[in-house]
Amino acid sequence: MSSMEPEVREFLKKIVLSVFVGLGWLTLNMTLGIYFNLLFIENKFAIGNLIFYIIFIASFFLMIWFFYRTWKKRFPHG
Repeated sequence: MSSMEPEVREFLKKIVLSVFVGLGWLTLNMTLGIYFNLLFIENKFAIGNLIFYIIFIASFFLMIWFFYRTWKKRFPHG
C-alpha cells in the first residue's frame, strides 16, 4: 500500500480531521449567522438570535472538547 509509517499516518489523519471539523464549524456558523441574519441584532434581541448564540457557544465548546480528545494521545517519540 503505502510506505508511510503508522505514526506519521495517524498524525496526518489528526491534522486533516481537525482542519475539516474546524472549517465545517466555521462554515456552518457563518451560514446560519450571516445568511439567515441571526448573528446581527437589529432593532431588538429576538428569540432566533438567542437560539443561535446558545448553539454557537455550545458547539464551540463541543468542538474544543473534540480537539482535546483527539490530540490528547501522545506519540511514542515524545
